[in-house]
Amino acid sequence: MPDILIHADAGVTTITLNRVEKKNSFTQAMYATCADALEAAAADATVRVVVFQGDATVFSAGNDIGDFLSNAPNTQDAPVFRFLRAIASFPKPIVAAVCGPAVGIGTTMLFHCDLVYAGDNAAFSMPFVNLGLCPEAASSLLVPQMLGYHRAAEALLLGEPFMAEAALEVGLANRVVPPLEANGIAQLQAHKLAAKPLASLIETKRLLKKGQMEQVLARIDEEAVSFGTMLGQPAAKEAFTAFMEKRKPDFSKV
Repeated sequence: MPDILIHADAGVTTITLNRVEKKNSFTQAMYATCADALEAAAADATVRVVVFQGDATVFSAGNDIGDFLSNAPNTQDAPVFRFLRAIASFPKPIVAAVCGPAVGIGTTMLFHCDLVYAGDNAAFSMPFVNLGLCPEAASSLLVPQMLGYHRAAEALLLGEPFMAEAALEVGLANRVVPPLEANGIAQLQAHKLAAKPLASLIETKRLLKKGQMEQVLARIDEEAVSFGTMLGQPAAKEAFTAFMEKRKPDFSKV
């Protein structure tokens, strides 16, 4: 089975993360597939809504570390950055169903979604500092806007998970439901949206995001430069080496 499943139905394109045995960790090929799907959906007048969903047990564990190290995103045209620009600038509604771990990109991509339905087992985390890296996906801009500075600092500097109810409290999730119901709720809401006038959906989303899009895209690019630089520095090398060796990293000398 493909790592990404794409299904179209009545104006709704569903993108399913389908690598459950690897906790839906993203490879560069998966980013490319998602970027292609978003670009196609944006250009297709028959598509009105996109849904991202995973499994009832896991949304995404973030990057596949082995693939990431073998195919490090060294240019702005790398698949991960194509995906980030595509999801950030997508003109139509995006709905997400999130259950279980949502690590790194599994959380930051949600700040670009319009509706998020979380299973009560969802655990969101952005552990970039713990990997010797910095935020991505414009999360250094969007997380403080949504969570407030001090909660954002806690989430991004400590990198510790926060659970579904906390996500609901700060507005990252619209509703918390039993895990086996999350995908169904997301599909129900997506089909409600798909029954509405496309022009109205697009214009309403444009107005909601008016004045922010340039900032978001600029911050994605700025973070990408910093991320790429830090990826080659000793802290990140120690973090990834420790991960592969299944030990705790030692940052005392970096």
